[in-house]
Amino acid sequence: MVTLQPVKPINDTVLEQIGFQWHTDNDQSKYIADELVVVTDSEAEAYYEAVNELYDMYATCAQHVIDNNLFFEIGIPFNLIDPIKKSWENDVHWHLYGRFDLAGGIDGKPIKLIEFNADTPTALFETAILQWALLKHNGMDEERQFNNVYQAISDNFRRLVTLFDDPADFERYYEGWKILFSSMSGNIEEEQTVRLLQQMAIDAGFETGFEPLGGVKFDDEGIYDSAENPYEYWFKLFPWEDIAIDEPELATQLGTIMANQKAILLNPAYTLLFQSKGMLKILCDLFPDSPYLLKTSFEPLKGLSCVEKRMFGREGANIRILDASGNVIESNDGPYGNFKPVYQEYVELPKDTRGNVYQAGVFFAYEACGLGFRRGGKILGNMSKFVGHILQ
Repeated sequence: MVTLQPVKPINDTVLEQIGFQWHTDNDQSKYIADELVVVTDSEAEAYYEAVNELYDMYATCAQHVIDNNLFFEIGIPFNLIDPIKKSWENDVHWHLYGRFDLAGGIDGKPIKLIEFNADTPTALFETAILQWALLKHNGMDEERQFNNVYQAISDNFRRLVTLFDDPADFERYYEGWKILFSSMSGNIEEEQTVRLLQQMAIDAGFETGFEPLGGVKFDDEGIYDSAENPYEYWFKLFPWEDIAIDEPELATQLGTIMANQKAILLNPAYTLLFQSKGMLKILCDLFPDSPYLLKTSFEPLKGLSCVEKRMFGREGANIRILDASGNVIESNDGPYGNFKPVYQEYVELPKDTRGNVYQAGVFFAYEACGLGFRRGGKILGNMSKFVGHILQ
């Protein structure tokens, strides 16, 4: 069973003062659990090692997809293939951050990859700020977490300039380049997440600006805010696949801007390869003996209980759990049914005494840098809860 430690919750007013306003779900239940998952130092180290190895495996698979023109197989829209190739070929297109979702790692269960949220991962504010704040609020040792997300992403902002050199050398390389940050208007969770990233960039030493997505301007020579100030970098909390499908003219324009080397986009276009759940099949093809992978196919797994996912599904939508005979055990509807399916071997997640399941999320920014948990039922949807952790 998952071991939990009760804690005193942070008052909603205090949460709002620090910028966290999505603390209560639609059913009026609290989104942040008033418990922490107890994790040992060795379990935290195992998460760290697993995620670092998984990222290297993803990089190998990305090169394999590009070399063998497997874009269609993993559902990549045709109008992003060229931007993906261009961003992959040049190190200046730096992957800022992502989040691996993992089964196991606690309660004696082995770590298994569920998927990689590489492009627009959620739960950043919760992982980097709130679970640390819970320790402080409860008089606990603030160092007793696997959680250096804030510093790791700040350092990764510096690496946009220093690349593989020491991020501490940022000032020696920096020449006043600016980053524009954007999110959808009217979505407070996304805006506050982006503003947190903006603060990390400011702490790293960058000049920055913020502009809602609808106010950003583009031409062949670059990217501008609504006052037509140019920016060398643009961070958009807007999925690449949505740009390709819903904004095809923008996809073309961004490809031209990249080709003209007028701006660098964050996260890079190649993170869409990592984001595709079709990569789970490629991983199994190239690393059949990895202890971290669950058997995955583009066809239902005969004789095995499996999970049917969509290539670019999110938040538990369009998920079906099938038993070994192909019967549906549980399912969620959603808006992603037009994407190709992928079938991943089903694995039981760790549970607490009340039957809730726990899925680990580990952020990656140059290396694994922070752990948090989602809690819910068999399918973890957008009503799942965030649970922090403490090392003991």
